[in-house]
Amino acid sequence: MQNQALSSQDIINKLIVDDQTSEPYYRQLKRHLESLITKGEIVQGYGLPSERDLAQALNLSRTTVKRCYDELRQQGLLTVHGRGGTVVSKPPLIRPPLGKLKGFTEEMHELGLTPSTRLESHEILADRTIASIFQRPSNAQFLRLVRIRLADGAPMTREVAWYDLTLAPNLAHWDTAGSIYAYLRDECAIALSWAEQSIEAIACSAVESKVFDLPMNAPCLLLKRRAYNTTEQLVEYVEGTFRGDAYTYRVKLDINH
Repeated sequence: MQNQALSSQDIINKLIVDDQTSEPYYRQLKRHLESLITKGEIVQGYGLPSERDLAQALNLSRTTVKRCYDELRQQGLLTVHGRGGTVVSKPPLIRPPLGKLKGFTEEMHELGLTPSTRLESHEILADRTIASIFQRPSNAQFLRLVRIRLADGAPMTREVAWYDLTLAPNLAHWDTAGSIYAYLRDECAIALSWAEQSIEAIACSAVESKVFDLPMNAPCLLLKRRAYNTTEQLVEYVEGTFRGDAYTYRVKLDINH
């Protein structure tokens, strides 16, 4: 059952800020609004109070409310509709086609969205399980990346990616800027040839809940991908969790007559 939309007073009651914490007021306000929007308690198209009215209702400065609204607009969660004021929007709905291997950066550019990345972890390490997947010795070194990928400022996916440094040692020097596929091609002389990918529905874990600001157990998509070079060597293994409210795949099916 979906949550019923909240009234204006209900929303204001849920936006009460705490002056006993070190978290800035604008961040508290932003966090509360993000949660209400992503849970569907504030629906798309809903007009929020003006900066002045909300500041007065919460006994905050107008600058605090403006900063909160500005950051939510940058994330794509709010938009301005002329005299209609500040209106709730939704994260961009991503509908990439299946059937072609491409990186997130290329995919978002093709969809007319601005990609960005927030790096959570970048480390070189040995892992027995991953070594087995890549069919390498247990002490083989791998590049492990944990990244939050965003489209127009909204977090779309959290991915954990592994790369074989035995095959591509130059990756140890990659600064994480731009597309890793382009770096593999231009700096490591590795051409990716094909990939196999699985997609399954999962419940949002505590980690994804924090990243996407979704409730625990909200639906997500888990994509697992193995990408190979032209000599059938595994180059990349990725597990990416995509937010279920903003990401959908489309597939072209041929009909055999």
